[in-house]
Amino acid sequence: MTDSTDLFLVLCAALWGAATGAFLPRAAYRFAVGPDDPWRDTCPQGHAFTRAAGRSGRAEGRSARTTGSTGPATGIGRVTGWTGTATGWTGTATGWIGTATGWIGRARCGQCTPDMALHGPGAVRFSVATAAVCALLAAATGTRPELGVWLLLAPLAVLLVRTDFVVRRLPDVLTLPLAAAAALLLGVAALLPEHAGSWPTALLGGLALSAAYFVMFLISPDGMGFGDVKLALVLGVALGWYGWGTLFLGTFAGFLFGGLYGLGLVVLRGAGRRTAIPFGPFLLGGALVGLLIGAWAA
Repeated sequence: MTDSTDLFLVLCAALWGAATGAFLPRAAYRFAVGPDDPWRDTCPQGHAFTRAAGRSGRAEGRSARTTGSTGPATGIGRVTGWTGTATGWTGTATGWIGTATGWIGRARCGQCTPDMALHGPGAVRFSVATAAVCALLAAATGTRPELGVWLLLAPLAVLLVRTDFVVRRLPDVLTLPLAAAAALLLGVAALLPEHAGSWPTALLGGLALSAAYFVMFLISPDGMGFGDVKLALVLGVALGWYGWGTLFLGTFAGFLFGGLYGLGLVVLRGAGRRTAIPFGPFLLGGALVGLLIGAWAA
């Protein structure tokens, strides 16, 4: 590839990451609950989240179009009818925009006062983080078909990092579908020309890493959570795509990052050996390092 093609690819990947990252805050708010609690579907005051603005706009649109359809009996009525119809389509468009806006950015409660209506993290940090991850993956992978897989998985990986850091939880509704999606999509990538990985090794890598983490979970449940075991499925599949060396490198990097973080807690905050830390973010960070090096060297 030429330098201009490389730059364009990285820019497109960054824009994709920024756009998809803007959809994560609402999900992050829903998933930020304890292990035994259901996912949030209300604001702290108990109001259910709705997209009433979008539905209202579409209802107004239908009403205006109905009024417009009764107008063409006279010339003036015809003008009024077309005006009503146009207003109806405008109302409908506004409704759809309102609905789309309800999915972007922070969780929004329509029943709370304006100063209390927004809940959860802002969208900027998610967009920046996801854009950076996607840009790095694009720079390392280039135009190979597996890049599409990495770009699809990256936003949910960022969501997992935030969720585990906040509540030390890796939701099954994210980790298990991610593993299945990674295996399926890499299988498709393996059928395309110019791919740089091995699908059988990816599948074996997922099984091997998950089995190894499961053994560590049985030995020390306090040190390795079962959510980490399920996360290992997708990490092993992704890292195994570029071979066993990449799998070992990404796994080692994850443990190294987690160990350095734990050491920092001991030095700076006086944490003890039994202090619980979220391990998932470091496993994901190590996997990112492994993927970048594996893709670059492939």
